[in-house]
Amino acid sequence: MSVRLAVDIGGTFTDLALEANGARHTTKVLTTPAAPEQGVMTGVRAILEQAGLAASDIEILIHGTTLATNAVIERKGAKTALITTQGFRDVLAMGNESRYDQYDLNIVLPEPLVPRHLRLTVPERLDNEGKILLPLDEAAVRALVPVLQREAVESVAVGFLHGFVNPTHERRVRDILAEMMPEMPVSLASDVSPEMREWERFSTTAANAYVQPLMASYLRRLEADLRGIGMTAPIFMMLSGGGLTTIETACRFPIRLVESGPAGGAIFSATIARACGLNRVLSFDMGGTTAKICLIDDFQPQTSRTFEVARVGRFRKGSGLPLRIPVIEMVEIGAGGGSIAHVDSLGRIGVGPESAGADPGPACYGRGGLHPAVTDANLALGRYDPERFAGGAMKLHAEPALAALKHDVGEKLNLSAELAGLGVVEMVDENMANAARVHAIESGKTYDGRTMIAFGGGGPVHGGRVAEKIGIDRVLVPSGAGVGSAIGFLRAPVGYEVVRSLYQRFSTFDVAAVNALLDDMVAEASTVVAAGSFGAPTRQSRIAFMRYVGQGHEIAVTLPEGRILQSDVIAIRASYDQEYARFYDRPVPGSDVEIMSYAVVVATITELAETATDVGKPHAAVPDRFQNVRDTATGEVSAWGIYDRIRLAANAIVQGPAIIAEDETSTLVGPSWTARIEEHGFIEMTRKASA
Repeated sequence: MSVRLAVDIGGTFTDLALEANGARHTTKVLTTPAAPEQGVMTGVRAILEQAGLAASDIEILIHGTTLATNAVIERKGAKTALITTQGFRDVLAMGNESRYDQYDLNIVLPEPLVPRHLRLTVPERLDNEGKILLPLDEAAVRALVPVLQREAVESVAVGFLHGFVNPTHERRVRDILAEMMPEMPVSLASDVSPEMREWERFSTTAANAYVQPLMASYLRRLEADLRGIGMTAPIFMMLSGGGLTTIETACRFPIRLVESGPAGGAIFSATIARACGLNRVLSFDMGGTTAKICLIDDFQPQTSRTFEVARVGRFRKGSGLPLRIPVIEMVEIGAGGGSIAHVDSLGRIGVGPESAGADPGPACYGRGGLHPAVTDANLALGRYDPERFAGGAMKLHAEPALAALKHDVGEKLNLSAELAGLGVVEMVDENMANAARVHAIESGKTYDGRTMIAFGGGGPVHGGRVAEKIGIDRVLVPSGAGVGSAIGFLRAPVGYEVVRSLYQRFSTFDVAAVNALLDDMVAEASTVVAAGSFGAPTRQSRIAFMRYVGQGHEIAVTLPEGRILQSDVIAIRASYDQEYARFYDRPVPGSDVEIMSYAVVVATITELAETATDVGKPHAAVPDRFQNVRDTATGEVSAWGIYDRIRLAANAIVQGPAIIAEDETSTLVGPSWTARIEEHGFIEMTRKASA
């Protein structure tokens, strides 16, 4: 494709990246939360004007959004009902009966998206192999229709016990509702999350139903607006697992979009890592509302099949609503440029997770914000040029920023506004560094020898200090870092993942049944991909999730290509033992292994990469101007050289302290760092040996 446009809606900014015949154009506009498509259209018009193109010139548009996530977090989705098996009404509330804090007597658990009076049951029952023990009572299903109408239900989730093995009853309920309520959106658990563990399956299906009307309406409005300005190109949506899918599939399964923006950032980092030959990388994406941290090994981001949203305990695993969807695994914290600072009852500075967002935004935006945000603190430290923020499209106002810092932080701690800003920035950096440490420990990995790839509007501003705190000595800031996730969308393959459960043990492994299941899964994924691949070559990967009999959690093991033969079973078992030993030091000899579920990914083959140039000889860059900046490590104020990135030639050397400014972000080169423009045009920062 010669003209490709990507759009990433964040909590504060909407980022756009357009690649046309080898040239790249980028821009940022404020998100319009009440009607997100308005911000998108403003950005599309701006970037087309910048590139000198018409909407009809676009050949593909790729879009990611936090709209689904925000709807769940803010409880602004559709009024949803759940139809389930008689006797299992309270699965959503009971969960798995675990507690994220064993010793909190007043523990608060997340409220289900479907209230109890809308969790409706009908007589029916399947056994664990899908055999019908009690036929579906269709009259009972029809009797629920007046209840749904009386309660003004806007969306319905259907999940029956063992429905993932045999979806007959769930599909029959869908057909009855389609007959009696043809406009009602219906989400089936056997379609949304066909895996065992009914709590996770029902929770995912309820969340899909909860956001489906909102997302479908938004996507159709956006599509109509784009067609209205003459764009005829297909529209693809970024999935949480790192692939692209059609708008039709996104409307059916919008829950798969919850981490679409951060997924684009991880793909962006993986592309940079491959271009630079870096097989151990930390992706650090800091935007206006959140910061995202992801480990990338061998050019592949870590992935997971589970995700939590709307946690009631900050950073507390198990305190959110579980979603059983393919996701790129990362830690996400409320630490962005718009995160609001405060002083708690113990006199400690806290930052986030509340955000000023785009409206009114931080105090320095001059749009009515009264509370200090991280952007206000950075401005108070001299890190931003008020006249050149966001490429000069938005002027920052120092007076309201200083006033907000003084009122909410400084007066409570007897600090000046500038020192309050220093405390805020140091606290947010420590929060991000701590989240990175925990993520590495939970993943069984370290940061020794890793390179940080910093991007997003705030990533290059804070990356160096966070790297110092976690022991990383090399930071890369790629071209277009301020809109990195959007650029990542342009690097993503058209792909789709299908997950299904089929219980097997190696001692009684049914090769024919497994091959039949995998063939069916490949066919389903291939059908989705074919709708948007335009005949491009694809590759597939197949994974089985296994555990020793009696254990509670599975390990992913890659299956051999092609049809599985009986002779492959021994090798697959050996692969599981090897992978188990990697996690837990040694296998468990003599114990049988059970396979719980399988995953198949079909995706187009992408070969897009960053282009390297001849760097020439190293030479010292000359600053364009100087600016007083307060260093957060020492608290001292000094004149830092300011360099315009666009004026820096390849192999230009910048000695810290300095700031390398560009339209969408700024890279802070601290006193203990040296920066160089390397062969791909990236800023490569290395920590001085004496530091």
